[in-house]
Amino acid sequence: MDEKLIGRVLRASTIGYVCGTRSSEMMVPSFGAFVRTSQRDSDTEVLGLIYAIHIDDDPLVRQLIMANNMNVATIRDQRENRMVPVEISVVNIGYRDSGRSYHALPPRPPVSLDEVYLCSDESIHEFTSRLDFFRLVLNTSEVPTEELLAAALKLAAAARPMGERRDFLVTAGRRLAQLLSHDLTRLNHLLRLIRP
Repeated sequence: MDEKLIGRVLRASTIGYVCGTRSSEMMVPSFGAFVRTSQRDSDTEVLGLIYAIHIDDDPLVRQLIMANNMNVATIRDQRENRMVPVEISVVNIGYRDSGRSYHALPPRPPVSLDEVYLCSDESIHEFTSRLDFFRLVLNTSEVPTEELLAAALKLAAAARPMGERRDFLVTAGRRLAQLLSHDLTRLNHLLRLIRP
């Protein structure tokens, strides 16, 4: 499996969690990326989607902004050598228990300091072979649901062989039409976002 460690859990609930990382290591995770936790004393992995990335302010950055002349070396030193904390917010979309995937909220949240990994293409392909997690994303109030689901679907399509990508997005569009038949404005926006 080609999975990259992106951080560790700071705080969590059954709905989602926040993981922390350093700014120098945040070039890989992106909005809509599929992630999973790894719990030490359990076979359960919580799967989620990144919906926000927060870079906390740093007193030195405030001073640098006020300086008239900032050279490239100073900016580079700030970005590469200082440990600026980054928080990545994740909404849970399912879990795996003993190798079996469930598209439901996990029975318990991840624990502080559990490792958080980006999911591999194989893992994304397997989990998105069913599209039952759509309802969890669409019913979550604190996230930009349409943009998040569209970003996740594009990543899920990219995790498939080239010949399967368009069919996957068409199938996803049909499932969204079933779920959002009562809200045509929202459906139309989402379909435009995932158009192949």
